[in-house]
Amino acid sequence: MHAHTETRRTELLKFLFLAFVLVPVLSVGVVAAYGFAVWMVQLIAGPPGL
Repeated sequence: MHAHTETRRTELLKFLFLAFVLVPVLSVGVVAAYGFAVWMVQLIAGPPGL
């Protein structure tokens, strides 16, 4: 019975880490990378419509 409790606790901690740490950090990183890429393209090619 003790091993089942450990597994359940570990699974809960992994879920909390994914839900509240990893996914938000990756989301911010993806948006920042996209914004940086758009900025670099506009530095090279100029703003849209120009």
